[in-house]
Amino acid sequence: MDKILISRCFLGENVRYDAGNNLLTQPLISQWKEEGRLIVICPEVAGGLSIPRPPAEINKRSKKIITIDGDDVSDAFSYGAKKALALCEMHDIRFALLKESSPSCGSTMIYDGSFSSCKVSGEGVTTKLLREHSIQVFSEDNVLQLARLLN
Repeated sequence: MDKILISRCFLGENVRYDAGNNLLTQPLISQWKEEGRLIVICPEVAGGLSIPRPPAEINKRSKKIITIDGDDVSDAFSYGAKKALALCEMHDIRFALLKESSPSCGSTMIYDGSFSSCKVSGEGVTTKLLREHSIQVFSEDNVLQLARLLN
């Protein structure tokens, strides 16, 4: 049975930068939880960032992750991504379900780095690292697509 790395915020845990969550109420998520398929992580928290924390975005010029206050938090994001990869390796995970638009977890879209709520095509640092290691990453918009691939 395939395991799935999943964003903690999808399970209703208040780990977002604003101490909120992104609870997914889809029956498949509940089913996978009951089956013991889900391995949870918030790469940002795993990387040592607090709850709450200032919003952060990937700066398009420097490619660093900068908070709205101007602090460089790239190292924490990178560390969290490495912890996510380690979990995947430990549990032989080939699939991840991560939060779209996040500078960690975005799989097709991220914020543009201007803190103006503008999104652009791109991927977060955790998604990028996982994909470099042949782990398929899906967003909350692609749960059914992921379900079709599971054993």
